[in-house]
Amino acid sequence: MAAPLVLVLLVAVTVRAVLYRSSLAGLISERVEVASPLNAWKRVVEGLALLDLGVSPYSGDVFHETPLVIYLFHFLIDYAELVFMITDMLTAVALYLAVQDYNKVLFKKQKLLIELDKYAPDVAELIRTPMEMHYIPLKVAVFYLLNPYTVMSCIAKSTCAINNTVIAFFILATIKGSAFLSATFLALATYQSLYPLTLFAPALLYLLQRQFIPVKMKNKDFWFYTVQYAVLYLGSLLVIICLSFFLLNSWDFIPSVYGFILSVPDLTPNVGLFWYFFAEMFEHFSLFFVCVFQINVFFYTIPLAVKL
Repeated sequence: MAAPLVLVLLVAVTVRAVLYRSSLAGLISERVEVASPLNAWKRVVEGLALLDLGVSPYSGDVFHETPLVIYLFHFLIDYAELVFMITDMLTAVALYLAVQDYNKVLFKKQKLLIELDKYAPDVAELIRTPMEMHYIPLKVAVFYLLNPYTVMSCIAKSTCAINNTVIAFFILATIKGSAFLSATFLALATYQSLYPLTLFAPALLYLLQRQFIPVKMKNKDFWFYTVQYAVLYLGSLLVIICLSFFLLNSWDFIPSVYGFILSVPDLTPNVGLFWYFFAEMFEHFSLFFVCVFQINVFFYTIPLAVKL
């Protein structure tokens, strides 16, 4: 399977390289479908210009990316196109390996249930075989790398490509059962865009399942593992935030990044719902509905985690 994956990666790199050198690159980078106030490359460039002048990139209302991202491109600005292509390739490889490993776990569980005669006779045709699932990892990589939206985001140099890579590695680490790497990548994803915090509960439940720990309130192993994962997550997040402070020697990035995400002050059109909803609303009611919208993002994680 390695050879087909390499071929797909080469095709994806070629498509991106050709588009980077075409006249479409400038047009795509301006499209609101792939550029938002949070991830637009133009805003990263403006933030870098302020940083080069010795001014905090968060002093105005232009730059809203994290300090680690701006310092990454501070050193790699001349290789920005290569960085975005590499992040897309890494995301695809991580998803490929994650699906591959998940299939192995699924087949082991399925084999055990068959041996224990846990399946009803009439569901035999629904049981998947390794041959049927053999190409699923490759298909996932193809669908990600050659998805027009993914390609356009890469060409526009949208920083959401970096978020995708971090989340893909979080998924891979979780499926492989590594609590430390899972918590670390989840902390990095949360640091980047806040909303991946909602993945904490599903990741914890999956890891508990991998460790054969029943989810019961009176189970000491359940509470020990939950606290351990929470400490790893919060500790990693704290280290990353402190590192950002030492890079900038300022906490300005917290209101500029996370305050901006939560308060939605910029109503520039994009593919999201927030800008349209609040553009049509009276200012008097905006704070209430911002709170309602943001609570909705996080609230449903709790009942879903309890139910599932």
